[in-house]
Amino acid sequence: MQCKLALNAALFSSIAYLVSGCQPSADTSAVASASVTSSRTVPTFVPDLDWPDVPAQWRLGDVSSVAIDADDNAWILHRPRTLSAEELPMAAPAVLGFDPDGGFLTAWGGDGDGYEWVQREHGIHIDYRGNAWFGGNNCPGRVAGLEPVADDQLLKFTLDGELVRQFGRSNASSGNGDTVNFHEPADAQVHEPTNEVFVADGYGNHRVIVLDADTGEFKRMWGAFGNEPVDADNCPHISLSAVPDGPGPDQFSVVHALRVSTDGHVYVADRENRRVQVFSIDGEYIDQIIWHDAPFARNVALSHDSEQQFLYVGGGPGIRVFDRASLEYLTTIEGDGVIGPGHHIETDSAGNLYIAATGSGYQRLLFTGLESLE
Repeated sequence: MQCKLALNAALFSSIAYLVSGCQPSADTSAVASASVTSSRTVPTFVPDLDWPDVPAQWRLGDVSSVAIDADDNAWILHRPRTLSAEELPMAAPAVLGFDPDGGFLTAWGGDGDGYEWVQREHGIHIDYRGNAWFGGNNCPGRVAGLEPVADDQLLKFTLDGELVRQFGRSNASSGNGDTVNFHEPADAQVHEPTNEVFVADGYGNHRVIVLDADTGEFKRMWGAFGNEPVDADNCPHISLSAVPDGPGPDQFSVVHALRVSTDGHVYVADRENRRVQVFSIDGEYIDQIIWHDAPFARNVALSHDSEQQFLYVGGGPGIRVFDRASLEYLTTIEGDGVIGPGHHIETDSAGNLYIAATGSGYQRLLFTGLESLE
């Protein structure tokens, strides 16, 4: 059975901004209102119950992130240290690769010479050259059994597990003004046209920072609404149970994920403030989606069609789907075997959607086509 919103999607689309608490800016509201009457389609999915084929001798801890390479191979990042004492000897390496059919390719990752591996694996991204980028979100004393250091580095490896470069150093951040170190970076993406890496930084810092993807040269940074980011280092990290009415604070809370579209827009998931903010590639604020009434902006991904028509955002019971151009809410991918909103999500060239959901597991949803809302 395909995963659909239980309510009539066309009706819900027209009232979502008023009832659910999902609010774009005034300009976007006008665009969304005008588009409700037009014919709309939404993507549909079914869970792939056979994906992936993890070698039987291994166990996975919390799967925190998933990335897709140019050949549609999926790369899973998990946290081996979250396994029980009984299962820890069977822990798989932190990074596992699977081909488009779900067959196992290779695995690597963990402590080694010449780099500082993160204590608490968080996000993984595969760039256009086939390099894997990832960071962590440990802060001193947050999790028993981990080293009491902050994950202030970003690592770049080949897909064979060879170190390319380490950017920043463990436990070295001096705050948002530091252009060499990060502070528990949650996600990253390399933008091919400029060869820049955009970093969601993160849990300890509250900014987007942009560097040259080869040299690490600092290019620019910004906070919520394009403001200068302000230090507010909390360990344990702040978790909000509600957000106030209105556009939200003038600073990011947890900058949990980001994506850069082919047309140069940057979509930033500000998780605890329950909003996705949209920026130009230079950091100019454009618009936002805020969902006051339920957890939102756990992650963000873009559909893989040429126009990247759909924006996927984890929130509430599943994955919210928006029209990327108007930011109009369309439907929610939930129920029928879907494991929930996920921790990080990604798409492949076939339109399939991948969910890494930490303690809730991991999943591939197979794209089955577009369905009319009317």
